Amino acid sequence: MTLYGVGLGPGQADLVTVRGKRALENADVVYSPGRLSRTVATKHVPEERIGDLDFPMTRDEEKLRSAWKAAAAEIAPQAREGDAAFVTLGDPNVYSTFGHLRRTLAAFHPNVDLEVVPGVSAVTAFATALGVEITAGSSLALREADGGVSPTGPDRMILFKVTDAPATHAGLVEAGYDVTYGRRLFMEQGETVVTDDPTEIDERDYYTLAYAEKPDARVEQATDAFLEGVDEAGVISDGGEASIARQERSEAALGGDEVRQ
Repeated sequence: MTLYGVGLGPGQADLVTVRGKRALENADVVYSPGRLSRTVATKHVPEERIGDLDFPMTRDEEKLRSAWKAAAAEIAPQAREGDAAFVTLGDPNVYSTFGHLRRTLAAFHPNVDLEVVPGVSAVTAFATALGVEITAGSSLALREADGGVSPTGPDRMILFKVTDAPATHAGLVEAGYDVTYGRRLFMEQGETVVTDDPTEIDERDYYTLAYAEKPDARVEQATDAFLEGVDEAGVISDGGEASIARQERSEAALGGDEVRQ
């Protein structure tokens, strides 16, 4: 018998993976830590199979530990006697409440078998929503920007929890970044906004992220030569001899048919 940590994806019910959907359908009870994840889960399982957990809205660590101990005590017998699932938006191992449950179970209920079902994370979904291509050879850093923080350093960053976009924007622009913001990307709950104007999203919203990139950060690709080879008639050539040097420079970046990020 097993507890499945299931990533629901960014918020749309049809972005749950096939394996995640199967785990939800087969679970005897599905636990959700919040309203939004519950909304997605109920698209795949009946309401009566959703388990309620109480998590206080507080930064008091003692109260939080008490809540997670209670949640683990509720979930552990279900996972020993049958199959249970705990759902989170995104991926269970990326900025997720699931880590708290996993650590609590390991400490107090080590005999519970656990399996993680990865989900589509905002880490990857943002690229499609914002029209950004992260090419082979690029590096990308993940940072948190709650309360107007403007982390800097890497040439490309994804910033989570952008709760004061104007303040964050000022710091990033001063450091030489171009910034695009996305709010509630691929979420059915609330309005999706994509903008480079921080004043359009100046109200606090936990589900806001930003992509910050320095203008000269782009990695040159071998296939760029195809676009440079377009003639006046719109015909794309092979780039000619000029593409040979480019291809040699990019060979390490290409590294095969697939690049795993």
